[in-house]
Amino acid sequence: MKKTLACLLALLLFGIAEGQSLKDGYVSPTDTAVLHKIAQWQDLKFGLFMHWGPYSEWGVVESWSLCPEDEGWTQRKGPYAADYFGYKKAYENLQYTFNPTHFNPEKWVAAAKDAGMKYVVFTTKHHDGFCMFDTKETDYKVTSPNTPFSKNPRANVADEIFKAFRKENFMIGAYFSKPDWHSPYYWWPYFPPKDRNVNYDPAKHPDRWQQFKDYTYNQIGELMSNYGRVDILWLDGGWVRPKNRADSAMAQSMGSRYNQDIDMPKIAAMARSKQPGLIVVDRSVTGPNENYTTPEQEVPAAPLSHPWETCMTMGNSWSYIPGDHYKPSLQIVQLLIKIVSRGGNFLMNIGPGPDGDWDPEAYKRLADIGKWIKINGEGIYSSRAVAPYSDGDIFFTQSADGKDEYAFLLAKDNQVTLPATVTINTGNSNKVKAVTLLGVKQKLNWKQEGGSVTITVPEALQSNNGLFYAATFKIIH
Repeated sequence: MKKTLACLLALLLFGIAEGQSLKDGYVSPTDTAVLHKIAQWQDLKFGLFMHWGPYSEWGVVESWSLCPEDEGWTQRKGPYAADYFGYKKAYENLQYTFNPTHFNPEKWVAAAKDAGMKYVVFTTKHHDGFCMFDTKETDYKVTSPNTPFSKNPRANVADEIFKAFRKENFMIGAYFSKPDWHSPYYWWPYFPPKDRNVNYDPAKHPDRWQQFKDYTYNQIGELMSNYGRVDILWLDGGWVRPKNRADSAMAQSMGSRYNQDIDMPKIAAMARSKQPGLIVVDRSVTGPNENYTTPEQEVPAAPLSHPWETCMTMGNSWSYIPGDHYKPSLQIVQLLIKIVSRGGNFLMNIGPGPDGDWDPEAYKRLADIGKWIKINGEGIYSSRAVAPYSDGDIFFTQSADGKDEYAFLLAKDNQVTLPATVTINTGNSNKVKAVTLLGVKQKLNWKQEGGSVTITVPEALQSNNGLFYAATFKIIH
């Protein structure tokens, strides 16, 4: 979930970045059930992402300190930093102390639902290979007797999270890392790891690579079979791909030397046989198994020609970091508006801590977002992007039937201050029947000139309107 300098250069040169595909080349699914599910997902707009594992005990970035690459987020810290293999052993021994006894997914559901979130994606396994579900393929898992939390009746964390969110009608997404740095079939102990990639040549050791393919296939099969309805299979680690499919800039940026083909068509077919209509997101591997793209920590400057989702952290880190700096509620709401105005979804990450709960600041942010969404959500959910998308600090959406337009005027501070007149240039010259300000009962005076609507704001509403973060004008045609 991190970008390298080379990836950023690739973004500039080729229009792609790690974990996303912004260039032309999207392949639309042909399965009508998948198309239907994608359309449903696109209407939800706002989702919850969670990166969680034993690494939260150290408060370090997820997985990456195990990776011997010269990048800022892969640097080791603490008493084991000078000895790579000692560090890796100590990291993996976190399993023996992981005991998040405050784990209460219903508390998360309540906060996420109140904030207006509609779907969840949870890290069932990150690159470090620790499984937050009850896999039969390894003992490196939350339900192993080696893990203290295994004695808890809610030890099968992924199952508990999926059940709790499904009960409140959330779409369910299972994040799964294709690379597995704990598996001897990916990082063979015979060789030291060199970077994020497989540390042996699969072409020279096809039997071992087949073991890794079987391991991956079986684990995904478990998730698709034993955890109720799953709507999204969110696959990370785009360097695990057929070599002939790897974009040259992407392959170079990730140091990919080998053909890491895990037979995604076979995996996707198996997954959909168990979960009809499943959305598969094989991040950065442009083709039939990347049903939507996932710009990371950024908002595209213009709408994309295919389904997409910005994945972004509420704080600075994907995983729990003590004292992390959380984005102000103003910024989060305005990010949501910008993303939706360009036709995307917003998947916002919160990393649970070692005790099994979120930082109190995360709950505060969600409560703030919820207050705003309850007033303005009709312009967010099931909306469509509409040209010109934005005009200065005003961003546009329209209803699915095209009859209503919404103009979000972003505030400069938490409280909304409106000018005496607001001009909304949507370019829609259809006759306007009414203009309202969501959250305000007072009628507005307005006039239409072609595709422009000018609203006169009463003096009393300019500064004492009770609105915050962004004001939403509804234009009814």
